[in-house]
Amino acid sequence: MYVITGITGKVGGAVARILLSRNLPVRGVMRDAGKAETWRALGCEVAIAEMDDDNALSEAFKGATGVFILPPSDFDPEPGFPVARRIIDALVQAIRTAEPEKVVCLSTIGAQAAQTNLLTQRTLLEQALNQLGLPVTFLRPGWFMENCAQDVAAAREQGVIQSYLQPLDKAVPMIATADVGKLAASLLMQDWAGKRIVELEGPYRVTPNDVASTFSKILGRQVVAEVVARHTWETVFRGQGHQHPSPRMRMIDGFNEGWICFEGPEDERAIGETELEEVLRGLLS
Repeated sequence: MYVITGITGKVGGAVARILLSRNLPVRGVMRDAGKAETWRALGCEVAIAEMDDDNALSEAFKGATGVFILPPSDFDPEPGFPVARRIIDALVQAIRTAEPEKVVCLSTIGAQAAQTNLLTQRTLLEQALNQLGLPVTFLRPGWFMENCAQDVAAAREQGVIQSYLQPLDKAVPMIATADVGKLAASLLMQDWAGKRIVELEGPYRVTPNDVASTFSKILGRQVVAEVVARHTWETVFRGQGHQHPSPRMRMIDGFNEGWICFEGPEDERAIGETELEEVLRGLLS
């Protein structure tokens, strides 16, 4: 039995569908019982659990050959990341109780960074899971290409996308969520000992200018990228409803300054197949 948290999202859903296509047993963990029937119809068992409920999670994880961990991200975390810490504590307790054979955890590029930022939530998760006495793989993908969804309306209507990633010709390791799900499913089906880190990026690195030019190609109109000045970020993010914008700002700083990066050798990195154009066409459809 393979247990998939985050099954109702893009990555978790991709993992589950791949395993089901191999006729492997899947149990999906979700918070919303209203989404259960869709997955039952595909052949899944369903467990209803909040991600900070260790008792419900331990029941969901029982008898698992492998567990895929994809905790919800807190995009506006309070100082000290209390929500993430509560979820991490519940996950660790549930894994200790249920004793699955192995765990694949969706982490992130830059999880090794010492600087506090939005991705520190994954750093804390890795640190906690490293204390467990069972095989754990930390899958560290690059920036999700699907983050470009926030640019679709502006690209289509105004021919301009606002870029926090800068300078505009700086290439960033990006990856499609479909490729993340594909690799995560493959890792779950493997056997290994101890802890390991697997880093993943797309077939080529992408600049903000590349994003704009790809939108141009698809839309048949000129689209340009414009820098959002660093000194305006806090005001912009607070205007979007953030109460604690600093972690998000520091994460973007990390990509721009280069300290959010891959840790291992380039020749050991996994490479996805999906190109940016395919992802953008999907977002525009």
